[in-house]
Amino acid sequence: MSLKEKIEDLNQMILTGKQMDAFEKYYHENVSMQENSNPPTVGKSVNRERELQAMQMIEAFHGAEVKSVTVGDNVTASEWEMDVTYKGAPRMKMCQVAVQKWQDGKIINERFYYSMPN
Repeated sequence: MSLKEKIEDLNQMILTGKQMDAFEKYYHENVSMQENSNPPTVGKSVNRERELQAMQMIEAFHGAEVKSVTVGDNVTASEWEMDVTYKGAPRMKMCQVAVQKWQDGKIINERFYYSMPN
């Protein structure tokens, strides 16, 4: 499977509510994940828990769309638009770019770039 096919499959799994299946399939045991300029979180087990906690903060998921995908030499990037309601917050639309670096067919580093609406 090419890197383009992998990122398309990963994104499709996320769009169909299979985020954790995608995480198990495509993320390296030593993955480093980072939100904007926050310190990275390293290790698959710690990031699995972080992802589950993030999902629990969502009251309603109204939809998402992948606007663009870029594939390079062991690096991919996906531009997302999401419509979500977090617990205790109003419904919001947000844009995010996720950049993944790949090693041995798995994501070894992922960083998210976004700003939250006021």
